[in-house]
Amino acid sequence: MDRPVARTRDPRLLMQAGTAGDRRAIGRLLSLIEQGGEPGRAVGRLAFPISGAPDQVIGITGAPGSGKSTLTDRMIAAARAGGTRVGVLAIDPSSPYSGGAILGDRIRMQGHALDEGVFIRSMATRGHLGGLALAAPEAIRLLVATGMALVLVETVGVGQVEVEVAGAADTTLVVVNPGWGDSVQAAKAGLLEVADLFVINKADRPGAEEARRDLEAMLDMNPSMGEWRPPVVMTTAATGEGVDELWTEVRRHRSYLDHSGEMARRRNRRLIEELSRILVSRIEDDVKHLREGALWSDVTSELLERRVDPYSAVDRLVAASPTRPLPGS
Repeated sequence: MDRPVARTRDPRLLMQAGTAGDRRAIGRLLSLIEQGGEPGRAVGRLAFPISGAPDQVIGITGAPGSGKSTLTDRMIAAARAGGTRVGVLAIDPSSPYSGGAILGDRIRMQGHALDEGVFIRSMATRGHLGGLALAAPEAIRLLVATGMALVLVETVGVGQVEVEVAGAADTTLVVVNPGWGDSVQAAKAGLLEVADLFVINKADRPGAEEARRDLEAMLDMNPSMGEWRPPVVMTTAATGEGVDELWTEVRRHRSYLDHSGEMARRRNRRLIEELSRILVSRIEDDVKHLREGALWSDVTSELLERRVDPYSAVDRLVAASPTRPLPGS
């Protein structure tokens, strides 16, 4: 890529370079998506019509230290063995100082650093779930638009962030370890409902069979389970044991989604939910703008003096909002 394009922040020029295979341009486009604002929205507008449908988006979540990054590395290798181009988003906690991703998940995947068919990027949550919920689908679409048929999204921890990521994936893997009470954590975090596959990693340790029995028992008692019963797969990612079986189950779930029509339903539902989140985000931006203006001070003063009720105060603020109220609201 020539020097002007290498330095540009113009989304259109970067998209042209990224779709031609320039990895620096893809990295810059992902940075614009993370930062949000109009440049990030411009990237989204450019990526949407050319992204098409990915072969599969796989979410990988579980407690810290469960071996997710090593497992992700093995799955990259399995996908590349079939010639599939792979994009990886490693969702990290945010640095309180820089806002950047602070965990070195990419270090564990350096075996693929020279593979032009693999693109790995850490992505910071910046302590804001809404930001992640908006950025993750855009980042996935960008990777697909730039030639990555398979996208792996790895998260850190067990909680609301992971549920958000599961909402962006076609297939969600929940990784637990034997002897750590992870199955109970999974149930408490609500991951039992979003898991399409359970992986008991580090299965060479004592307690692996007990963990399997616990998970199978919880699945037996899960009233919300539909036609697909999440399989429980035993792996030792450090040695590669069980990874072939896991990959087979992941692809079996892919076939199930297609044949049952669930893939289209899930992707359509995600797109509608994304629309709702974008609308809410735009309204939140309007609120921030209003709070910086004189009208906010006037309205809040009247509210505190009991000269106006909260609903009437909101009506005045909405009428002055940069984003006009929707018809019928």
